[in-house]
Amino acid sequence: MQTSSSGPRVAPRKSSRSRWDWGWLDGLLLLAVAVVIGLLVWRTDAVFKYQWKWSGIWPFIVRFDEASGRWVTNLLVDGLLTTLRLAFWGILLAGVIGTVMGLARTSKRLLFRLIGGGYVMFIRNIPPIVFVFVFVYFIASQIMPVLAIGNRVQTLPAFWQSTIAVLFGPVRLIDNFMLGLLCLSVFSGAYVTEIVRAGIQSVPASQIEAGNSLGFSKLDILRFIVLPQAWRNVLPPMAGQFIQLIKDSSLVSLVSIQELTFSAQDVQVTTQRVFEVFVFVAVVYFILCLSLSRLFAHLERRHARALK
Repeated sequence: MQTSSSGPRVAPRKSSRSRWDWGWLDGLLLLAVAVVIGLLVWRTDAVFKYQWKWSGIWPFIVRFDEASGRWVTNLLVDGLLTTLRLAFWGILLAGVIGTVMGLARTSKRLLFRLIGGGYVMFIRNIPPIVFVFVFVYFIASQIMPVLAIGNRVQTLPAFWQSTIAVLFGPVRLIDNFMLGLLCLSVFSGAYVTEIVRAGIQSVPASQIEAGNSLGFSKLDILRFIVLPQAWRNVLPPMAGQFIQLIKDSSLVSLVSIQELTFSAQDVQVTTQRVFEVFVFVAVVYFILCLSLSRLFAHLERRHARALK
């Protein structure tokens, strides 16, 4: 009997190169970026004759309150907190709107499909600035006085007013906040609608057929089979939409909602330091969005490993 002379099989070696390894092309691109930034700084200093003065904006980040005897946040930090609140509550409300409209887009009834399709088509085919002005001055201006949210909140006990102030910002500005929140939610809801529609359509038809064979009602199939799987599929793009909503929140500064961009405009008018203020704001947006994108990417990888 002939025996094989081959030894034990050895698994192929994985490449030792990690995703953080740098090549010559990476270094060349980094050098090019550094050169471009250097040229911009040089032109600002040599051509525009602009004298950078960063000290003027620091008092608008935090300030010392003599009445309370402690340091408190100022315009830029307050604007950043408003931006984060708008993005957080906005993505939740947009998720609700997007889920309802996503179901309408995938409905078998023509009327529901027309409503969902018309909503998406209207929002996604007009400029965002135009939508903000149309929504705020022609739609929300008719809704907000009827709701009278600010007046209702001011009648609540002090504990609830403090809680609302933490969740939604100062009570005196609650009407402005809700106006901006409603505007951003309706705008972002159109994009969430398409995300949810794609998630629903990604559920295999065999899953629905299995639910029918087990005697599930249409509502039970939707609740226990379609939506859980659809939401698992749409979580990554929803994370991206949340980051996009943080940047889109600057749109409502056009209608005097006191978020970060609006606060930056107030600061630059007060200090007359245009470049410093908006460079600072751009860095804040960049760090915030980059940090969130890295966090969501990490959570997505952990979720993918957990499903294996």
